[in-house]
Amino acid sequence: MKTVKALTIAGSDPSGGAGIQADLKSFSASGAYGMSVITALTAQSTQGVRGVFPVPVDFVRQQMDTLLDDITPDATKVGMVASTELAAAIGEYLPRLANTIFDPVMVATSGDRLVDEDAVDAVRDLCMKADIITPNLQEAAVLLDCDVATTLDEATDQGKELLARGMTRVLIKGGHLTDTSTDVLIDGDGVSFLKGTRVDTQNTHGTGCTLSSAIAARRPRTDTWVDAIAQAKDYLTRAILAADSLDVGRGHGPVHHFVDLWNEES
Repeated sequence: MKTVKALTIAGSDPSGGAGIQADLKSFSASGAYGMSVITALTAQSTQGVRGVFPVPVDFVRQQMDTLLDDITPDATKVGMVASTELAAAIGEYLPRLANTIFDPVMVATSGDRLVDEDAVDAVRDLCMKADIITPNLQEAAVLLDCDVATTLDEATDQGKELLARGMTRVLIKGGHLTDTSTDVLIDGDGVSFLKGTRVDTQNTHGTGCTLSSAIAARRPRTDTWVDAIAQAKDYLTRAILAADSLDVGRGHGPVHHFVDLWNEES
């Protein structure tokens, strides 16, 4: 089978649970060859974000041009975009790329804002250029400039509104709205509800990054986006179920990206 080459364009997380590090782990665990273009350095851990240092846009372009001159990704996940200029630059590349997934990372699991207020409009524009966006409830509310959804129906309506505003596909991550950890996919074919297992753990650092990159790794090998999302959700559930066994950090620890690969007895 052809090697799936997956690219992540995102920020770095020194603690290894989110951002570029989580994406590369998720790609590898999902059988894809991972590549990365770094958009920002962060000072963060399982306890929160202390600082964000954007990579100069010209150097992000140099990373992209150098990579694409040599390798064509089969899927691309875009994560943290911290500035207007960076969003515009990435937007120039997306039409050249296949299976593009934008996880509009604006709010960390800890509740810290990761994107300047001035960049929100640029993030909205970038959303329209991706094949699918994967906001959580808080990010969907920021994109729409409205209150955070408190019911599945409200989340579905917000997804429909994002579609009406020019997004191609929207996967609203339902968070704790239901007992079944239900996400909602809204696209031109209608609405699909994708259920998962609710896991009682505080170790959920990087779940959004992990899900979007797992979808990217699977989409080139699946017939539909729904199939790729369902498989990625199953993988993420296993990773969350095993998260407590890692014992990493004193805050919201990471999920166990290699739950299917590590031999706990070795």
